[in-house]
Amino acid sequence: MKIRTRLALAFCIIIFVPFVIIFAAYGLLIYSKFTSETMVKIQNSLSGLSLDVIVSASLILILTATILILWMYKGIVPNIKKLTKAADCIKNGDLDFEIEGDGADELSELCDTFEEMRIRLKTNAQEKLEDEQEQKQLISNIAHDLKTPITAIKGYSEGLLDGVANSPKKQEEYVKTIHNKAVEMDNLINELTLYSQLDTKKIPYNFQKINISSYFQEVTCDLSMDLSNQNIKLSYSNYLDDSVYTITDPEQLSRVINNIVTNSVKYNKDNENLIIAFFLYDMDDYVQVDIQDNGIGIPAKDLDHIFDRTYRGDQSRNTDQGGSGIGLSIVKRIVEDHGGRIWVTSNVGRGTKMSFTLKKYQG
Repeated sequence: MKIRTRLALAFCIIIFVPFVIIFAAYGLLIYSKFTSETMVKIQNSLSGLSLDVIVSASLILILTATILILWMYKGIVPNIKKLTKAADCIKNGDLDFEIEGDGADELSELCDTFEEMRIRLKTNAQEKLEDEQEQKQLISNIAHDLKTPITAIKGYSEGLLDGVANSPKKQEEYVKTIHNKAVEMDNLINELTLYSQLDTKKIPYNFQKINISSYFQEVTCDLSMDLSNQNIKLSYSNYLDDSVYTITDPEQLSRVINNIVTNSVKYNKDNENLIIAFFLYDMDDYVQVDIQDNGIGIPAKDLDHIFDRTYRGDQSRNTDQGGSGIGLSIVKRIVEDHGGRIWVTSNVGRGTKMSFTLKKYQG
């Protein structure tokens, strides 16, 4: 039964039940054979009621019932109509509406709760749509980046089969090129695998207490030898005490450093005077690491997005180095999983500085 029908019945009951009782009492007194003193008194009292009193009492009763019914109707039905309309919108997939309760009763609170649910549903739907778009972009990036090494491998292997490489030296060059392209593909697949592990929080970190100065001394020493073969200089400045320790996964921190350095080299490949500088600072409860280069820099419009998944700015799209666009998002996740944060500052034509922090070991 609808609320409107229930209220109408309640109105009728409020009005007619008293009349039924009165008329029943009159009938009982008229046809009763009881002559007791009490019954006589009741009959005399009722017979003394004038018609004006009965009419006035009836009007007051009707007015009171009307006011009560309208007050109840106004407090219940409008909110229920809002909830019904909102439920229909959600059923049809429309989340672009607002619902606000009128008043401070339970139905108004239900309307407010419904509005919070709508906002959460809309937010989840938007996040899901963004994730789907990112996944599509990621697949597109990987397909594009795999195509280049695969094409090279196919071409050089056909050259070997067709006898184009007709000397041992040329054959060796072809094999090295095939090997390098295979390594590129392997790195890309490993990067994607790691990202999926980070995204689902399934990567097993191996946190250890390490002396951060000794760690970076070894890392920069290894990097220096690799970079010198590419005519790239590396400098290292450590402003930490030798007693500073952090709780870190050495392998994943190495991945962070290598990814940042690789990006710097990749996008400044034509810079003959490229210098990559490491700086370590003591920031009270944290260690701050700055990795700075004097390369081409990053446009201001790209700075807020370089840690986004699958984002690649104009300069990375124009480079022939490719990349899935998820490298720096991996870096950001690893740093945050270590309890730190990462940020970037850059000036076009002057270089880029990538900074991140690590929590100190406090014993």
